[in-house]
Amino acid sequence: MFGFIKKAFGVGKQENAIKRSKVEKDELEDLLLEADVNYELVEKILDQLPESITRVQLYNSLIAVFDYKANWIDSNSYKPFIEMIIGVNGAGKTTTISKLANKYKKEGKSVMLGAGDTFRAAAIEQLSRWATKLNVPIVATQQGHDPSAVVFDTIKSAIAKDIDNVIIDTAGRLHTQVNLSEELKKMVRVANKALEGAPHRKLLILDGTQGSSTINQAKAFDEMVGIDGIIITKLDGTAKGGAILSIADELKMPIYYIGVGEKPEDLINFNTKDYVNSILDEIFGEA
Repeated sequence: MFGFIKKAFGVGKQENAIKRSKVEKDELEDLLLEADVNYELVEKILDQLPESITRVQLYNSLIAVFDYKANWIDSNSYKPFIEMIIGVNGAGKTTTISKLANKYKKEGKSVMLGAGDTFRAAAIEQLSRWATKLNVPIVATQQGHDPSAVVFDTIKSAIAKDIDNVIIDTAGRLHTQVNLSEELKKMVRVANKALEGAPHRKLLILDGTQGSSTINQAKAFDEMVGIDGIIITKLDGTAKGGAILSIADELKMPIYYIGVGEKPEDLINFNTKDYVNSILDEIFGEA
């Protein structure tokens, strides 16, 4: 499931082909840093550990990184359940929307898409192609139109058609662009006017290939509109799988899914125990 961990922690892979009972602190530090765990977190983890570290000791230290209270929002909580997908250009928003839509359809739910990224014509076209491929309805307009109007129309249409899940795209805005950030805030306000309490979940898409640099990006979006959870994409092509530890430690938000490919089915639920054990398998050999 977490095959990308082999790239992240493959530094000592050959010598670890045979199971070993302990890893030295110096080697562990190198492994964690090369996998893009940020330095402060590496120091915090190592500070709790002896010079020679067992699998159980490291498991306890790594799993503790995820030991924070987070407000997990279940997609079955409301009908229609309105999700807004947020993130910078190139993070994989549109592909992730297709994966979410595919997931909900497989669960027997009806899905509607909202093409709220009216900033780029290509974004509307790409999402429309996915809607056709997945056979789900979409509310879309032309490039340059008011994205908040798309949000309102999508939600009202979903209510009228008794849709279970609504997924709304947003422009790939940089958090430094004031006009675009104000537009995003307006979209959130309009969603609430269309249906009180909407959007029920605002998911931030983070590009896994960017490593720890995504943390400042996430903090900025969270200050802007309040992020409810994270999806980390492109982890099939990265050696920075350790950045998930840094993201969890810094942001203390729910990590719902990880993207491990381009196909609609390449979205997996993030499980902290499986993730930590995958790291340990690379360091100590498979349990």
